[in-house]
Amino acid sequence: MQIWESIRVALTAIVANKLRSALTMLGIIIGVGAVIALMSIGRGAQASITDQISSIGTNLVFVRPGAVNQGGVRTAQGAAATLTYDDALALQNVSNIAAVAPEFGTGGQVIYQGQNVNTRITGVTPEYLDVRNYVLADGENITQSQLQGRSTVAILGANIATTLFGDAPPIGQSIRVNNVPFRVIGVLVAKGGNGIGSQDDLILVPLTTALTRLSRGGQFRGATVVSSINVQVADAASIDPAIQEISDILRQRHHVLYEDDFSVSSQRDALTTLTQVTGVLTAFLGGIAAISLIVGGIGIMNIMLVSVTERTREIGLRKALGAKRQDLLTQFLTEATILSLAGGLIGIAIGIGVSRLIQNFNFNTVVGLDSVILATLFSIAVGLFFGIYPASRAASLNPIEALRYE
Repeated sequence: MQIWESIRVALTAIVANKLRSALTMLGIIIGVGAVIALMSIGRGAQASITDQISSIGTNLVFVRPGAVNQGGVRTAQGAAATLTYDDALALQNVSNIAAVAPEFGTGGQVIYQGQNVNTRITGVTPEYLDVRNYVLADGENITQSQLQGRSTVAILGANIATTLFGDAPPIGQSIRVNNVPFRVIGVLVAKGGNGIGSQDDLILVPLTTALTRLSRGGQFRGATVVSSINVQVADAASIDPAIQEISDILRQRHHVLYEDDFSVSSQRDALTTLTQVTGVLTAFLGGIAAISLIVGGIGIMNIMLVSVTERTREIGLRKALGAKRQDLLTQFLTEATILSLAGGLIGIAIGIGVSRLIQNFNFNTVVGLDSVILATLFSIAVGLFFGIYPASRAASLNPIEALRYE
């Protein structure tokens, strides 16, 4: 009964000073709302990046050019042309490999009638769509005969198709890519993307066509170079053994003795790294917002000290009637906790509302139950922590001096 009596007395005191109570809770409201909103933004960014990486494909291993020494100067990582189409063919013999898809990337201007756009142009093989998890919305994939015949055919990303053709069907239409006429044979399903660029702003053409018609190409050890090699592993358990076998084959082919002129990484590594980065970012945002909770707690302590001063005679009277130190301590701690908890609940509602509002601007937000619980517990802890001193001061008052207080 003592706890309920303390709650009743605390609520009476809070309601009696509505404006002051509201201003006291304001710091907690802002703090909790900021924690919820900022953590939802951080987690939304993390979810967007994770979904985008996952949409690229599963169990992927990426082989990219490394660095080489030229005239005593070492080139930047990835700047050297050290991967070839023959390397990609050799990797097809690796155990537990489902598919291998080399690519050659370049850029250029694409024109259709009065519309034009600068975009990525990627030379690919027929396996590329399956390996990178692209799906055709309309049309057909590049065929092996088109690859061998260096055909001028193209598959458009969703954004490019919309920019050039609007609502008109693009299949069978002729576009110009770097002034070379291409026939559109397919359109990809939109993948979207926010964190690491859109996957819909691209055009796919046969690899041989990209190397001979859209670029000067290049040679490495007498073979045609490619920008990178995408390898789809049969299952997640085979990723590490596959990376080791891929590395061994390329070292042997490139006659590497000391330092690799290529790099091999998995999609899992990229996902782990980005998850760690966004996790730190989310914690950082939450930490910044938590500072306002501390400021709100200081506000509660100040108001409670004022309340103790104003109610000195009441405290003296209660002590004279037999109230113990613990009773007064409980009363003022309960009052501080109720103020903090009420502010926390209002702040949670505001934080969730702000995160929903942000979604209207095409920015993904994720409100986690753990962040709501954490904010609630933190607000209660703030009330208890910053209410201890005022409550202790009230409980320590001498009843005779308190009754004489004017």
